[in-house]
Amino acid sequence: MTSRESIKFALIVLLATAAGASFIACGRSNGQPNNSAASASPATSTIEVATTAAISRQLPRFFEATGSLAADVQTDVQPQTAGKIVAVGVDMGSAVKKGQMLVRLETVDLKLRVDQSVAQLDNARAAVKQAEEKIGLRPNEQFVPERVADVSAARANYDLAENNFQRAQKLVESGDVSRAEYDQRKAQRDTLRQVYESAISAARQNYAAVLVARTNVTNAQTQVSMAQRTLSYTVVAAPIDGFVLDRPVDVGAYVSTNTKIATIVRTNPLWIRIDIPEQSVPQIKKGQSVSLTTSSFADRSFSGRIARISPNVSTTSRTLTVEAQIDNGSGALKPGQFGTVRILLPQSAPAVLIPQRALRTISGATYVFVIKNGHAEQRLVQSGQTEGDLVEIKSGVAENEVVATSNVDRLSDGVAVRQ
Repeated sequence: MTSRESIKFALIVLLATAAGASFIACGRSNGQPNNSAASASPATSTIEVATTAAISRQLPRFFEATGSLAADVQTDVQPQTAGKIVAVGVDMGSAVKKGQMLVRLETVDLKLRVDQSVAQLDNARAAVKQAEEKIGLRPNEQFVPERVADVSAARANYDLAENNFQRAQKLVESGDVSRAEYDQRKAQRDTLRQVYESAISAARQNYAAVLVARTNVTNAQTQVSMAQRTLSYTVVAAPIDGFVLDRPVDVGAYVSTNTKIATIVRTNPLWIRIDIPEQSVPQIKKGQSVSLTTSSFADRSFSGRIARISPNVSTTSRTLTVEAQIDNGSGALKPGQFGTVRILLPQSAPAVLIPQRALRTISGATYVFVIKNGHAEQRLVQSGQTEGDLVEIKSGVAENEVVATSNVDRLSDGVAVRQ
């Protein structure tokens, strides 16, 4: 090997050595831990928290139950006569007043029926007038047969014949009148009496015809009223104030008296039915105030009262069913919504309260962190009812114990804290 080749070989070895050293250094910096750093222990960290003391106060007691809201009134509207729809006045969601038109049916045939019945009524009234004139009877005048002209004339003739017969009877006894004349006047009296009786009979028959004619007028008036009423049924109106829940028909549809035209609901007030446990029954009274909350209005409550109470407890569920009336003047609530009813009970009781933000839920269990001697102590608690931003703690925390209200998700049992 020449000196030049020796120098060249030495340079190659030197470069290879330098590259290997660089590769090892990079490997340590990228993935291999430093033994001196790993052997050093980390410094203990302190978590800064806000705290507050648990307080005790008299807390109003209430009973909570859930249920679905129901409309005050819900009614399906059906027409009272059949026909084809020619106009529609509402749609789903429309606000309606009692008597407002929902749909209108065709009226041509029904108007003709009204005209026909009115014509029949006019004919019946004319017949009454003619029958009354026949016996000289005025409207609303009481019928007396002797007031009829034919009867009055027949009575006058009969009375004259009776008087003549009575005179002839006296004179025939004294011999001043012959027997032949007496017999003639008697026969005349008997004939005129038959004429008088026939006139009375005819007058009574004519009066009977008046009564029949008057009955025909009454019947015709009834037919007119029925025809006019049927005509009025062509306007199908809302039976109550409320809102249109459904209107399944449209212009051009032929409907019968069994066809649903629309469904109307009244949404103020609303009703909710809830079940009260048997042990709470003595505390429930009619007229008792309630409040209702829904998921749709989490920050708002609606007032109401207990309006109906079932007379008996269910033997299967051991609960008492009550109905609460909820004020919905604003119209915010809707029938069918799910709600929680809170019934305020007459008595109150002492309770330990802490802020709701102090609670931490881990795997379905509720905890708080009590601060003692600069360290957090994890406590399993049982929470109760809420009061604003405070929550009742039934067990796990005592009055005046200090709990953490911030950074609770960073705390663990025994960790050091700074207030």
